Amino acid sequence: MEVNHVELVMSAVQPSQYPTTGYPEIALVGRSNVGKSSLTNILINRRSYARTSSQPGKTQTLNFYNVEDQLYFVDVPGYGYAKVSKADREKWGQMIETYLTQREQLRGVVSLIDARHAPTALDVQMYQWLAYYDLPILIVATKSDKIARGKWNQAISQIKKTLGLPNANNIVLFSAPQKMGKDAVWQWIEERAFGEE
Repeated sequence: MEVNHVELVMSAVQPSQYPTTGYPEIALVGRSNVGKSSLTNILINRRSYARTSSQPGKTQTLNFYNVEDQLYFVDVPGYGYAKVSKADREKWGQMIETYLTQREQLRGVVSLIDARHAPTALDVQMYQWLAYYDLPILIVATKSDKIARGKWNQAISQIKKTLGLPNANNIVLFSAPQKMGKDAVWQWIEERAFGEE
């Protein structure tokens, strides 16, 4: 999709605040500082539209980005940041669970994992949880430019093995500086968002 118009339309914490336009939605999940904002900015051709934060755990709402009046990207708060209180974590968990399990417009979830390391226990938990609810999932391995090209296959097989994936079909290596993986991610999004029409 060629993106010219993007707008952050709302930040929501409960269903009554979600958009009512009925556009398909794609959620982006991942632990804090995994590169969700960078991926969003590359997908929408903006340098710094999505907020990249030097303070992990800062996004505490579901941020709905209207893309071309056709689609919403939903930036889900990052998980796994230690400085957030247990009560806050539980509150976020509830907010995220409500959205991911009850939102009819949700067409798929892009799950971001740092390509430089094996998926964390929380990454595995998130994947298993999404799979349990039968949500379409694309794994995007971020920061791939930080590992040697010769180790890309190793990184993919590590992700596949740790998450227990049947195959590597839904893993995309992504690099924000090189825009590597952008087209593959968009293709998956478009198939999920508009393919059933």
